[in-house]
Amino acid sequence: MKALEEKAINSFKSGLNCSQAVLSAYSDKLNFDNNLALSVACGFGGGMGRLQLTCGAVTGSFMVLGVYNCNKFADNIERKEKTYSMVQKFSEKFKKINGTTDCISLLNCDLKTEEGHRYAKDNNLFETVCEKCISDSISIINELIEN
Repeated sequence: MKALEEKAINSFKSGLNCSQAVLSAYSDKLNFDNNLALSVACGFGGGMGRLQLTCGAVTGSFMVLGVYNCNKFADNIERKEKTYSMVQKFSEKFKKINGTTDCISLLNCDLKTEEGHRYAKDNNLFETVCEKCISDSISIINELIEN
């Protein structure tokens, strides 16, 4: 687990968004194309295109759970039901740890404004909040796929 967390955090620090960092951390483990994953997750950072809706680490996690279940189950209905169940469990666990899955509530500033982005940088929110959300996400994913 620590290796996946480190991989995701290092990817985030190197410029990937939170969603890309979480999803791409699992490309080797779940055997999927990392370049495609980076493309798919590109618009989900900052709570989906910096709209600050659902946290990008969370949406990246939902994608990981989908890939995991698509590798595990051949039938699409079973894939879908297992994924929905895991997404709901993930969301519940993430909210229990962080209080919400909403990016704007997690960061408590508006990243769409210059002032909000500066506030986030000046207060190290990307390191303290976003990296924690990424780590929490990896931990929850691992807990769910190991059960």
